[in-house]
Amino acid sequence: MDERILLSMPQVAGTEQKYITEAMADHWIVPLGPHVDEFERRLQAFLGTGQPVVALSSGTAAIHLALVLLGVEPGDEVICQSLTFSASANPIVYCGAKPVFVGSEASTMNMDPDLLEEAIADRLRTTGRLPKAIIPVHLYGMPARMDRIMAIADRYGIPVVEDAAEALGSEFAGRKCGTMGRFGILSFNGNKMITTSGGGALICPDAATAQRAKFLATQARENRPYYYHEVIGYNYRLSNISAAIGCGQCEVLAERVERRRRIHALYSTYFAAATDITVQQNPGPEFNSNFWLTTVQLAQADPELVRQALAERKIESRLLWRPMDMQPVYAQAPCYGTEVAERLFNSGLCLPSGTNLTDEQILHVCRTLETLI
Repeated sequence: MDERILLSMPQVAGTEQKYITEAMADHWIVPLGPHVDEFERRLQAFLGTGQPVVALSSGTAAIHLALVLLGVEPGDEVICQSLTFSASANPIVYCGAKPVFVGSEASTMNMDPDLLEEAIADRLRTTGRLPKAIIPVHLYGMPARMDRIMAIADRYGIPVVEDAAEALGSEFAGRKCGTMGRFGILSFNGNKMITTSGGGALICPDAATAQRAKFLATQARENRPYYYHEVIGYNYRLSNISAAIGCGQCEVLAERVERRRRIHALYSTYFAAATDITVQQNPGPEFNSNFWLTTVQLAQADPELVRQALAERKIESRLLWRPMDMQPVYAQAPCYGTEVAERLFNSGLCLPSGTNLTDEQILHVCRTLETLI
């Protein structure tokens, strides 16, 4: 194939321009407007739990705001999954708090509940205090074991900030990812399930908390005829034009989820009999990943050499996230359980999964990868 196959490109629904034109015609090009409200309503309807959603400038901003709302302060500790993108952990440091990393269990690649409990107990023994929050991540769309994670968190009284940035549309035990913790995080970056060019959202437990989130996200301006601030706020709200794009994207969200699952099924079928390529699968009936990116484990081949070889053949792939405990910036942070996450990183590869790719392009990736292993 002459055309380059990319990892996960945004796909236009076809109605975005209608909403953008509408916003421009009504002069709603300011940071807030009716399309922000409509985008939030559509996300809330898709999630199906009635929890209010606050549209923000990024998923990173949503995590930071969740931690602020939970009262995370300098000196506090926050537990975070180690095998994740740095945006899951960096907001902990924005608050002046200290990250404590927890390793993965192999089937989901997500936070290991046994290691989570070990970490909580050890931090309590070591510091005399419980961590202020727990941030599990639904990596590449695969749900974490939220039943066990929530049970442990509830037993210790620690709130959960559920990073579902990659998992819009994924479900665990019939519930949408992002709706099981105290807060949920979504991302609408250009390569995600749907995009607003750049953006994110905070799923809140109730209307009062959502209102407080909106207040903090709009510079914490008090209701006075002049600018008056009693607390530090942030410039975190999504723009109306970006939300207009999101309104159009929401119209095809269910289709986008099903297409990613179809792409994963093509990979799974092709490599079903392979002994040196393992495609990650839902580990049980309660898991229903959106398969934002299909990931594979290579038994013998070096993923970086395979990535380079695919790139030479105009196919983009990506190594798994390098665990946070392997990042120089977090080298001094405590980490509980490193072996599984490091093994997954050292043998894992993300394959092209964009919804604009055809079945033939996916099969071309399969055939090409097969020749390289």
